[in-house]
Amino acid sequence: METIHTISWMKEVAKDSLINERPIGLVPTMGALHEGHFSLVREAKRKCSPVVVSIFVNPKQFGPAEDLKKYPRTFEADREALANLGVDVLFAPSAEEMYPAGFSTSISVKGLCDRWEGRVRPGHFDGVATVVLKLFEIVKPHTAFFGRKDAQQARVIQQMSADLNLDTQIDLCPIVREPDGLALSSRNIYLNHDDRHAAIAISRSLATCKKIIEGGERDVVRLLAAMRGTLESESRLTPDYVEIVDAATFEPVRALRGNCYALIAAKAGTTRLIDNAYIEQENGSFRVSM
Repeated sequence: METIHTISWMKEVAKDSLINERPIGLVPTMGALHEGHFSLVREAKRKCSPVVVSIFVNPKQFGPAEDLKKYPRTFEADREALANLGVDVLFAPSAEEMYPAGFSTSISVKGLCDRWEGRVRPGHFDGVATVVLKLFEIVKPHTAFFGRKDAQQARVIQQMSADLNLDTQIDLCPIVREPDGLALSSRNIYLNHDDRHAAIAISRSLATCKKIIEGGERDVVRLLAAMRGTLESESRLTPDYVEIVDAATFEPVRALRGNCYALIAAKAGTTRLIDNAYIEQENGSFRVSM
């Protein structure tokens, strides 16, 4: 596995792959890798060659009160794991490389960036969209692989790609969970024993939603009440939002129609976690994927 730290050399490697008609698969990450990331790498290897994984803790997607400095950094362990998975290139630029003096451009996807995670974390999605556009331009991937756990982020990137006529295809991969249902996240390492136990109520809440929908319920008010009831059974959880939204616009719905997401954001102790379930309509019936 080749490790690249400069944009200029990454672009040369990408150019060589394009000349030789080798489709690049990109897995963008901020490091602190876990099985969720590794599942994306395996999917990328199945569909593309070469596979590039980026590790870049992007300062532009952190607010002034957020955890940029304490965000987990495990670069050497990450590099070893990626090498063992057969990744071709690790692209690990510095902040100064990605945002040199005088950098003044920002990408904003109106509407999608303004609600839910965008409301709670102003400017977050602008930072995400900006760095992802830069990565697409530098790496020139045929396909980029993202996890569905960050569903709103993935939708922002899909919209940006469509609006700007980008050539990169977006491959959205399933959520990877612990055996007890907790969605894998780099932030899970912040959870102490009691908070970790409480956090399971987030996936239990989504499982409750899934069960009720598959039992025939279509009224969103009743679905949300059942989800909130499950969350409220854990005193260490502080819900931020619990909502069912249209999968394309992320606007709230009041009756199930088309494809939707059930979204949850909550704090377990002091650690903020997000999770979701995808509600897909097929021939008048609904299938829920967690």
